[in-house]
Amino acid sequence: MKFVDEAIVRVQAGNGGRGCVSFRREKFIPFGGPDGGDGGMGGSVWLRAKDGINTLADFRIQRLYKAKNGEGGSGNDCTGRGGEDMYIDVPVGTTVTDSDTGEELGDLKAAGQLLKVADGGKGGFGNARFKSSTNRAPRQFGPGLPGEKRTLNFEMKVIADVGLLGLPNAGKSTLIRAVSAARPRVADYPFTTLYPNLGVVDVGQHRSFVMADIPGLIEGAAEGAGLGHRFLRHLQRTRVLLHLVDIAPPEEDADPVRHVRAIAAELGKFSRDLLEKPRWLVINKRDLLPDDEAEARAKAIVRRLRHKGPWYLISGVSGAGTRELAEDVMRFLEAQAAREREAAAEAAAASAAVAVVEAGARRKRVPAPRRARVPSGG
Repeated sequence: MKFVDEAIVRVQAGNGGRGCVSFRREKFIPFGGPDGGDGGMGGSVWLRAKDGINTLADFRIQRLYKAKNGEGGSGNDCTGRGGEDMYIDVPVGTTVTDSDTGEELGDLKAAGQLLKVADGGKGGFGNARFKSSTNRAPRQFGPGLPGEKRTLNFEMKVIADVGLLGLPNAGKSTLIRAVSAARPRVADYPFTTLYPNLGVVDVGQHRSFVMADIPGLIEGAAEGAGLGHRFLRHLQRTRVLLHLVDIAPPEEDADPVRHVRAIAAELGKFSRDLLEKPRWLVINKRDLLPDDEAEARAKAIVRRLRHKGPWYLISGVSGAGTRELAEDVMRFLEAQAAREREAAAEAAAASAAVAVVEAGARRKRVPAPRRARVPSGG
């Protein structure tokens, strides 16, 4: 199935059922009055994040989704049956935007998460609702309100812990093949990766993380050059970026330092947050040079870049250095997760403390009950 990460769909909630005009007619009750029931509520449209869906391709085929209408009311004050809600399964990591207003309606980040995108119409009133002392036999009724209609933009962002970026043929696909079971296409020409690939990197003892490989970037990607600009969004959810650079590019005038700076500039143009993510330098293809020369070139690249963060010299083909890289990434992710848990616990404790203080303040404001005054005997 072709990888599709954007789609436009139309959703339409169900219309409310019409109210009923009816009058009670029973033996010995000649003027029973109005008893028309209300119409049923129209069905709403919900989105539901589901594991196992890896593309939005199905939404290129079916573009319109309609929920059921509510049924009309009936006599004896019977309300019509409501229309069934419609649930649309989407991939985990889908962002939903109203295409008319540009408003972001939600971001489905976890399996089972629900998002209502269109409200069903309310059912119309039956004539029993219109009776009054001056209108004892009303024939008015409500037709039912129409369901909400919307045109939605779906944008899928791959959820991964680690993102790989770099020029075409920097060795990203080779690295993900070396450290995971993913098998993206690898060839000796650029742009062999045409869509993101995910791989689970297992470092043992129930410790693993998800790595994403996106198509290679070139200078001008943020303005639409090449393929990578379409997939930069898939790096936005990652926790750390591994910037791969070829230590021995085939072009004689190629400069790895200039390549790194060009890609960093493209990240900044696309998203400032993306540029500020932790970014580790991974110098690849050490197997193409003798060990001493590879070490010297790598240190020169790091020195010229003034790179302050972690850096690694690896070979995706032979696997040299990849194990150390994977283990360090795992430790970084575990430390970051621990910090997030601590921050969440502190926030919860602070919230609980505020709630206790507010409850105490409310108790202080409650006036004490006044004692009844006992009249003195005379």
